[in-house]
Amino acid sequence: MMRTIEIFLVIVVITGAFIISSFFAVLPSPRQVSPVNLRRLALTTLQTLDVNYDLSKTVFKPENDTAWAELQIALSACLPPNTVFNLTVYEISSGSGTELYTPIKSISNAESLGIASDAASYLVASSNVTFNIVPEKVGEHGGGGTLYILNCSDANAWWITGYTAQSLAKDLYGMLSPYFQTTIIVQNTTQLGQMLNGTKISDLPYENVTNAVVINTFGECVPIPEEYCQGYERESEGYDPNVDYPYTQYCYTLGQKTRLHNWTWVSIVGYPLYYVSNTKTLQSQQNGWGIYGMQMTYQGGINAFLQGLDNKPYNYDNTKITGSFPEVYLSSEALYYCDYYGIYPSPYQTATRALKSSITSTYHLNVTTYVFDTINNYNPGAVYRHVFPSDYKVTGSLFALGLTRTPDVRLTALGILSDYKPRIYGSEYTASGTSRLVILQIGQVGGV
Repeated sequence: MMRTIEIFLVIVVITGAFIISSFFAVLPSPRQVSPVNLRRLALTTLQTLDVNYDLSKTVFKPENDTAWAELQIALSACLPPNTVFNLTVYEISSGSGTELYTPIKSISNAESLGIASDAASYLVASSNVTFNIVPEKVGEHGGGGTLYILNCSDANAWWITGYTAQSLAKDLYGMLSPYFQTTIIVQNTTQLGQMLNGTKISDLPYENVTNAVVINTFGECVPIPEEYCQGYERESEGYDPNVDYPYTQYCYTLGQKTRLHNWTWVSIVGYPLYYVSNTKTLQSQQNGWGIYGMQMTYQGGINAFLQGLDNKPYNYDNTKITGSFPEVYLSSEALYYCDYYGIYPSPYQTATRALKSSITSTYHLNVTTYVFDTINNYNPGAVYRHVFPSDYKVTGSLFALGLTRTPDVRLTALGILSDYKPRIYGSEYTASGTSRLVILQIGQVGGV
């Protein structure tokens, strides 16, 4: 009985204390508990007013134009009833390395914004201003600067489902030519043969075979000049009759030429160098899938290329060096350059031909750019620079995208630009009379 009385007294004391403290407590106003984000409201209002460029047009009108009164009405309509505002427009001018802001016009619905207010800024340009970007050219401050895009009319492609090599070459030219001193479309395997010999194929002033980027748009297949085919003068450099896939020898020669000329060889999709093609000299031969003018090198093609790149003796090696992954993701570096260059491929892809990471140690390669994150010791897309340990000088490179079938050349462009990093110079936003800064300051009055 005594225990029950004690419990009852405790309940009475606690309840009384709660009631007394609640009576004397001063609770904050709803505005303090959940305040309106005035800065965000101000910016959203400015963006709403300019959704059809009405704000941009109005701020360049004369001070006595009726559009200013219409702007004030629109502002009042966009903001909550208990909101006061002051909108000020500044002219932006520059000189002696500094920017000057001169007030042009101000509109308001109150004499004061109270004790608490916030503001947002918004930069607008006049309608007669055109903004351009000027990209830096690869090779502008050193050697190289030539981009070769294979578009050989006498070769067939493989694993570029839904596209032709010619359509891919056109797209790549549009995306990448602004970033190179010279971009050349390689029209046939004869021109490719000239390049392999170190000979220019055009009369353009900035063509430089050395230190060039060469993009193979033919997918898993690579064009082969006829002189490297069986029965022609350079047969020994392109054909080995003593192995299962004789044209693997050409891939070795291609690796040697890439090292010799310090090329960046680009494979846009699939298993690099899986086939060779020349529709004239190989017209009676097919790749096993009914595509004539083509011969398989199988898995030995990329191994032979890397041997040639590393200046190792040719040793026929048909070992598989790829892995398959249903989902791979763009690296953080690639995502950054998506925004910088305005190139937006899907952030995840399927890679059934990702190259083993171990090739870096086997063939003295340094990865300078990961287009995709490494997964289980495989690289779905990366730029490999060949560097002998005792030399520290790049002698040939490979950029391989081991993705599945349908190529997205935006990834090719993204990888090249991410690795070379040409800068983009924007046009001036502060030219006198063409830019104005709008400041909207808002506050709240009345209510709780």
